[in-house]
Amino acid sequence: MAQENPVFHRSLFLSGPAGRLEAQLWTSRAPEPLMAALVCHPHPLYGGTMHNKVVFQAAKSLHRLGLPVLRFNFRGTGLSEGAHDRGAGERDDVRAALDFLAGEFPGRPLVLAGFSFGAWVGLHAGAGDARVTRLIGLGIPVNDSEFSYLRGSAKPKLFIVGTADRFASRERVEALANSLPPPTALVFVEGADHFFTGKLGQVDSAITAWMESLGS
Repeated sequence: MAQENPVFHRSLFLSGPAGRLEAQLWTSRAPEPLMAALVCHPHPLYGGTMHNKVVFQAAKSLHRLGLPVLRFNFRGTGLSEGAHDRGAGERDDVRAALDFLAGEFPGRPLVLAGFSFGAWVGLHAGAGDARVTRLIGLGIPVNDSEFSYLRGSAKPKLFIVGTADRFASRERVEALANSLPPPTALVFVEGADHFFTGKLGQVDSAITAWMESLGS
């Protein structure tokens, strides 16, 4: 069962490919965490930042399982330098964040989670990075974004999508999940919109149950 961990909060700047990236790291009392996690935020041109409620919930769920968790703002967002790059440069931002985590927690496998745009960009970077061993996609925008790059990844994958998400039809989400190598888990949150309004507790339960099923 997930336990509440005291949050040791560090605000910092990462060295990114387009300049510094504003970030926040949560660590816990565990001196030797088994894993560390990165959570990526939704589209910055539509108000997405690392403080988004879905991103915060995912980070909180992973932290309660004892993982240090890093969130950061993509280039051009908040205090991060650079300008929006339609996903290409943002993938490099994710890689820079993974480099930071790997340096802070050497030898530890990494979990990569992303919400919406953050899932599209983050899972792309994580799928090809050997340090990342688990992938979590929240509100994956399959209606207008391409996720076929995941077909070459046999890493454990979890997708959490609301049944009322206008960016992710159930048919397309199921088609994607069925096209991917196992293990792939899919959780539909009944009645939830893209932002899981009023349903974040179910997001927490889904992440916690999946992580524990794999041995968190």
